[in-house]
Amino acid sequence: MERFDYLIIGNSVGAVGCIETLRSFDKSNSIAVIGEEPHHVYSRALLPYYLDHEVPVEKMLYRPVDFYERLGVTPVLGRRAVDLDTAGHVVKLDDGRTISYGKLLLATGGRPIVPPIPGLDTEKENICNFVALQDLQRISRLLPSARRVVVLGGGIIGLMAAEALHKKGLEVGVVELAPRVLAPVVDEFTSRLIEEAFRRSGVAIYTGTTFKEVQGGERATGVVLTDGTSLPCDLLVVAVGVVPRVDLAREAGLAVNRGILVNRQMETSAAGVYACGDCAEVYDFLTGNRRVLPLWPNAYAGGRVAAYNMLGMKREYDRATSMNAMHFFDLNIITAGLNTAGEKDGFEVISRFDAGSRSYRRFVLKDDRIHGFTLVTGIARAGIFLHLMRRGCAVTSFKEKLLEGEFGYLTIPEGLRRELLIDEGVMNEHAAANQ
Repeated sequence: MERFDYLIIGNSVGAVGCIETLRSFDKSNSIAVIGEEPHHVYSRALLPYYLDHEVPVEKMLYRPVDFYERLGVTPVLGRRAVDLDTAGHVVKLDDGRTISYGKLLLATGGRPIVPPIPGLDTEKENICNFVALQDLQRISRLLPSARRVVVLGGGIIGLMAAEALHKKGLEVGVVELAPRVLAPVVDEFTSRLIEEAFRRSGVAIYTGTTFKEVQGGERATGVVLTDGTSLPCDLLVVAVGVVPRVDLAREAGLAVNRGILVNRQMETSAAGVYACGDCAEVYDFLTGNRRVLPLWPNAYAGGRVAAYNMLGMKREYDRATSMNAMHFFDLNIITAGLNTAGEKDGFEVISRFDAGSRSYRRFVLKDDRIHGFTLVTGIARAGIFLHLMRRGCAVTSFKEKLLEGEFGYLTIPEGLRRELLIDEGVMNEHAAANQ
């Protein structure tokens, strides 16, 4: 039986954060990473660009090809972990191999949702997901014979897919069950701006409806919506969303809710077993509760914190919250925190829209502090707003200035500005005192 001091199940950004932190302090103990996909670790954020051939596979790699070798990591790729024994510290793979470990990180990510709709089967030749490189490679092979595509799902993944396929010259329709696109992620006004951008570009958006059935036999030939609309298609992309992959953890007896439950040290209910990324429920500093935050930066930071604690160097991950950076056609959007909350939830909301520049700003405030924000087009100062939110800074004295396009550190009262700049390492205390 093979044995490793540190074992990671999952080969994405959380694994990288863990590996790099482990090797920063431990140069000799053994590390292995198990990845279900046969590929070197790559950036999922670049998947839509793969269709445009703007980013070939070799340029999608998240770390150089010698990453594992240089850091002394044993990659076990193209293999799936099927059983976990936390008492015996043993993992069994789908090829029958068993691997024992000292400390374990679960970074199993999420799996795509496929709703139980008659005829909707991703095993069919021209029905595809849009979450992994193999999905995009499959879509790429289908493109020469495709003219019309229907995307099920108006969330981030669905809209990214729709834009990428539209740019390939296909006739695209997006079907979203909610009354607007990106409903869980942005407020109603931002949804309308996004829908307008897609419709101006020639992408059809169908909201408040979903598939009643998928027509065709071995291939999907079209869909019938619940409102009676019929849409023919040569390609069907399922992009409803993902759910945490928790089967391995649940069957091993770990505490699981929607995701694998972890404490602020990223440790699960089993000693020496940690979890991070899309499969885990982590502490959200804004709500004070644990929830799934499937975001790239959170996964990397969670992997780092897990590594510190695997090394016996106590660290807590207490800076996580919801945050998204999106780009659709001519719109750049950044959201963070409780950005969909409103007055009915007990918050104060301030916003401003500039029709000329199509710039939109929205802030959710409570108890003198920022609890969430949305920026459309004018996104340059997002880092400052996030800093104010994370520190819980009082903003009432300058809250109206938050809506100004030229808002920056110089807009913030002097005393608070010095604190923030010192905190970010932009200034030292001596320079700040003599500002």
